[in-house]
Amino acid sequence: MDDTPSHRLLIARGDLHHTTWAPDPDATRPLGDGQIRLAVEQVALTANNITYAAFGEAMKYWQFFPSPDPAFGCLPTWGFATVVESRVEGLEPGRRVWGYLPLGTHLVVQPGRVRAGGFMDQSPHRTELAAAYQAYAFCDADPAWSPALEGLQAVLKPLFMTAFLLDDFLAGEGFFGAEQLLLTSASSKTAFATAFCLARRPRGERPEIIGLTSDSRRGFVTGLGCFDRTLGYGELESLAPATPSVYVDFAGDAGLRRRVHQHFGDALRFSSSIGGTHWRELGSGGGLPGPRPTLFFAPAQAKKRSAPPPEGWGPDGFAARLGEGWQAFLGAVQHGTEPWVRIVAHAGPAAAEAVYRALLDGTADARDGAMLSLR
Repeated sequence: MDDTPSHRLLIARGDLHHTTWAPDPDATRPLGDGQIRLAVEQVALTANNITYAAFGEAMKYWQFFPSPDPAFGCLPTWGFATVVESRVEGLEPGRRVWGYLPLGTHLVVQPGRVRAGGFMDQSPHRTELAAAYQAYAFCDADPAWSPALEGLQAVLKPLFMTAFLLDDFLAGEGFFGAEQLLLTSASSKTAFATAFCLARRPRGERPEIIGLTSDSRRGFVTGLGCFDRTLGYGELESLAPATPSVYVDFAGDAGLRRRVHQHFGDALRFSSSIGGTHWRELGSGGGLPGPRPTLFFAPAQAKKRSAPPPEGWGPDGFAARLGEGWQAFLGAVQHGTEPWVRIVAHAGPAAAEAVYRALLDGTADARDGAMLSLR
């Protein structure tokens, strides 16, 4: 039994700034047959987690780790945990896993389909949720796992998977005939990972990649080298309005979305909503000129590509392509004298909450990737 003091951060569903710490309910909950208790060791916190909170109701993110108080939700994260108690034959304490975890100290799961590489959680409250968030991988069975790269894996790998699948989706649609792709919140890690995937395609086979960002982060975005052009948000209207374009929205800013749709009108061939880094400005996509904004849900594209040919690549083919892209991205992130991402470790509830609030308020350094431990 793990006797570490337990904590779990709870966030008011109606006010993301209203938070409270409570004892982690999974620290002492008695295990049933077929369940294990995980001790959460380290988790990553990025702008992607703010998207989880902003879309907590609409996309059911609050349902993964239910709060005792229905007015509050528990923030999902990605990270590492160790089995500390088990009622599953063959799954012994001490085994380390990677997967979807609460911002807390413990998690009880019900492993099903236990294989050499890991298992799927089959807890009843998660059965109707996206399968991509149910998988837990054994670290010692993952050939790509490296202790030295755990921070980068936790911070970037979930974001890279979204980026990889978004690039694949857009390419599969022939980029909707666009000559330019507009990526908002270009300093966010999911946005520049998407730009990296797009930029790996020959220039003659893809549109121009334009990053839209705040003036304060323009230098950082330009220095990444994966956008063909970088513009401040105030320069949007300098783009030729008749140019066939695709809008890839990582910000979720309703005002900016309206400006894009009004500026390009019917020249906007596709409008895709990915995230909500500008969560205060989230709003409806109805009543806009041009195409209706469409939410991109990465797990749906992953399911499609994991299917057998001809629609998909099969599970092994999908894993191989994703793995090759991930290794290339890792190389780019670490290349040069100034890496794209700095892993910064934080310990304890106060430090974890400070990181959360900096991300929520948009004051976090774009280059930093936070790794948190509450233990």
